[in-house]
Amino acid sequence: MPWHHPLERAALADALTLAGPGAPTLCEGWSTEHLAAHVVLRESAPLVAAGIVLRPLAARTERMTLDLGERSSTPEGYAALVDRVRTGPAPWHPLRWAGDAPQLLELFVHTEDVRRGARDEGVAPRPAPPAHVDALWRGLSQVARLLYRGCPVTVVLTDGDGQLTRVPSGRRGADRSATVVVQGPVGELALHAFDRAGAAQVTVDGEPEAVRALDGFRAR
Repeated sequence: MPWHHPLERAALADALTLAGPGAPTLCEGWSTEHLAAHVVLRESAPLVAAGIVLRPLAARTERMTLDLGERSSTPEGYAALVDRVRTGPAPWHPLRWAGDAPQLLELFVHTEDVRRGARDEGVAPRPAPPAHVDALWRGLSQVARLLYRGCPVTVVLTDGDGQLTRVPSGRRGADRSATVVVQGPVGELALHAFDRAGAAQVTVDGEPEAVRALDGFRAR
């Protein structure tokens, strides 16, 4: 099965180039150079990347991300940093051969972080071949429980065309009959799941109390 994440890597590098340094992104506090630095450090510095998932190391990772971004804010430095994003991890790095699972959604979401960061109006979802859409759906289905862990309501993600993933509430004592349906193209569902609900072009349906509970969960 061919990998799909190289398509998203190219799209991310193109979006970063088009936006240029200093452009806002959907990642609070990060301009485009900081987001590019995040991708590069994730793929080249394992100890720094560990801070993405290990809270005690998070402050150090944030400092190093901001530092690399600031040092790459000139046109020349930014172009070099984006070239590193486009090239990807070194041959020795596990992410080089790990396939779509750790990379596809990560790169997709960061591409949208750049595309939508400077836009007040909605940005049209990017068209994609059916096989790429299917790969995004497989990836989202695999991580949905993790992304909505602790949610007080059951979340149903659907593209409205037959694809559906149900994520039961994992909160202790939650009423699992309280259900919110989030519908949209799979890329928009991914943005909602990855805490970009404000930028995701989806419809959210459910009892008002359940919808408020989901909104509150995402606003934490």
